[in-house]
Amino acid sequence: MFPRSIAIRAVVASTSLIVPGTLSAQVGPVAVELDMIDVSASKGSPAPKGLNLATPGRSASRLGLTPLQTPASVDVISGEVVRERGQFTVNEAVTQNGVGIASTASPGTGNSSFSARGFVGTNSVMRLYDGVRLYTSTQTFPFDTWNVERIEVLRGPASVLYGEGAIGGVINVVPKRPTFERVNEAQVGFGSDYTRRIAVGSGGPINEVLAYRLDVSRNAGAGWLRPNGDFENLAVSGALLYRPSADLSVTLSNDYGDNAPERYWGSPLVNGRVPRALRDTNFNVADSDIRWRDNWTVLKAEWSPTADLTLRNIAYRMTSDRLYRNAEGYTFLPESGRIQRSLFADIRHDQEQVGNRFDATLRGEVFGLQSQSVLGFEVNRIRYRHINNRPYGGTDEVDPFAFVPGRFINLAGTAPGYETNTDQYALFAENRLVLTEQLSLVTGLRYEAPSIRNDNLRDGTRFRRDFEALSWRAGLVYQPLPDISLYASYATAVDPVGNFVTLSLAQRDFRLSNGRQVEIGAKGLFWDGTAEWTLAGYRIVKDNLVSAVPGQPGVGVQVGSQSSQGVEAALSLSLWENWRIDANVALLHAQYDDFRQTVAGQVVSYAGNQPVDVPERVANLWVAHAFAPRWEARLGVQHVGSMVSDFANAVRRPDYTLLNAVIDYRPEPNSRLSLRLYNLTDEVYAAARGGNAASVLLGRPRSVELVYYVAF
Repeated sequence: MFPRSIAIRAVVASTSLIVPGTLSAQVGPVAVELDMIDVSASKGSPAPKGLNLATPGRSASRLGLTPLQTPASVDVISGEVVRERGQFTVNEAVTQNGVGIASTASPGTGNSSFSARGFVGTNSVMRLYDGVRLYTSTQTFPFDTWNVERIEVLRGPASVLYGEGAIGGVINVVPKRPTFERVNEAQVGFGSDYTRRIAVGSGGPINEVLAYRLDVSRNAGAGWLRPNGDFENLAVSGALLYRPSADLSVTLSNDYGDNAPERYWGSPLVNGRVPRALRDTNFNVADSDIRWRDNWTVLKAEWSPTADLTLRNIAYRMTSDRLYRNAEGYTFLPESGRIQRSLFADIRHDQEQVGNRFDATLRGEVFGLQSQSVLGFEVNRIRYRHINNRPYGGTDEVDPFAFVPGRFINLAGTAPGYETNTDQYALFAENRLVLTEQLSLVTGLRYEAPSIRNDNLRDGTRFRRDFEALSWRAGLVYQPLPDISLYASYATAVDPVGNFVTLSLAQRDFRLSNGRQVEIGAKGLFWDGTAEWTLAGYRIVKDNLVSAVPGQPGVGVQVGSQSSQGVEAALSLSLWENWRIDANVALLHAQYDDFRQTVAGQVVSYAGNQPVDVPERVANLWVAHAFAPRWEARLGVQHVGSMVSDFANAVRRPDYTLLNAVIDYRPEPNSRLSLRLYNLTDEVYAAARGGNAASVLLGRPRSVELVYYVAF
């Protein structure tokens, strides 16, 4: 029997919002159109372990509240659900399951940049790994979902929890960690373009006080692009848990990732579209290279000396080495019919971060009211060295229909460029005050003071800049019934001037960006907790906005303000015994409120324009049907609205809708053979901006994989 207890998040709005009536490009001042295909949904299968409204989490609050108790929008995506749906990357897991999250990923962002609530990038949508933040402009780990226990998504400002940034939200990837329950599992897969996957995991007790967890995964393939479309990666996660008593636990973990993705920076637009004849061609140089190596070592300790006091400490060291050597810009020349390549960039990142976070949870009463508080501090030291061949000069031309990759051009020579040393400390506090049996007040406060020293390793100059920031939030939660919550909240946030660790001399005098959000919402469970729903409305305003200039790496401008307002809804339920529906939709309006820039000697205003890389409509639908004993089918629909690639909104990327499907057969209750089909309609779509404004990054075409999973 298919369990009715399955309840993963999904959509409240009609499915007409998910599959729009037309897939044609939206027309802007200069429309960018892609060749597109017009598109005119097991008995005895295990229940996905979705952690939803009634399950405590720590991404939206360190108080350990459930989403029902939290005055904010929170998604919790089960790792088991992610793997059942064939989502092998964190990017796919977040964008195909989370509410209102769209990918803006490119190799330059480590293939892990997102848009949420009208704001874009690694600063505005922060990435965490097991609750720990890496201070960087490029997040390259984690990338594989094999070792993921769950992914928690907090939408809206989160500076009060994690520091400057995160005005659009936070994505926290929580890995599998040791338990005293023994488990062994393995997975192997093969697919289109010679894709190969293998993964193993094991965990359980060593003795009465020690437990372990080890996960290893490796993926490789030839890729759908030619040439340089091949990829390979390795992820290794290991942890030891020491629990001598029920009130004390210590976990030592180390996570390592080595990722060499496809060396693809985009496809050139020819008369506003990517011709199908060029769809599979990668115009990068023959000796291109991309390599990311990350290592995270974390020591966590938690001690509850009394029922009213819990102490936690997290000490960590992370290192990240990144290599890029590519021709990143591609422009079609109509006069000659050739492709001009530019932005020949040879870049190395060498980063180390050492930090510690301590907090204490206190439970008691304040003026006779039940109260729970968290008080803590955090310190970080980040060393970041940037080696490059700026100003990334050089161009050449190639024939798009008789393509010869050629070699990398390095005019300036590669040498150390600059090094930054960032010291950051912060004090933070949270409180939940139970005013009545039905009404509670949740508040938070954070003060931080980062200090950045930048040393130019070429001319010997240096500068130092100190910042201070105060963030706070407050929200009321009213529960007329135990399974229903109504809430209203106000939150503030600060964004850095680009990114602290890459702060340049030109950005030194920029002010911190300030943001504020008002949100109201409702959420609840019904049908005895087997179904869930959420509904939220919000408005965010961000002042002193620092915006990157598309196609000009390292260049930023500080503009007046940007705002967004929207509604989000989700629904999850089992309509019938063997059916499940999970769906969500986000509709928003985002705009530059005050944005002036000098273009060709004249001041141009972009006020009222749609921000770059911000879709104003995002929706997901998953339908699962256990249609026979041991058999289950899943159909996924992902819709992303139109986006723009420039401030003037002259270059518009069309909306797109993707169909994915999975058919599972379970030879035994603990095994699964899956046939996975991606992009069923073989839609040609722009997944992101390319390396320059004249190109786009295309999403993968139709592909298929066969995967076998077993637990033992």
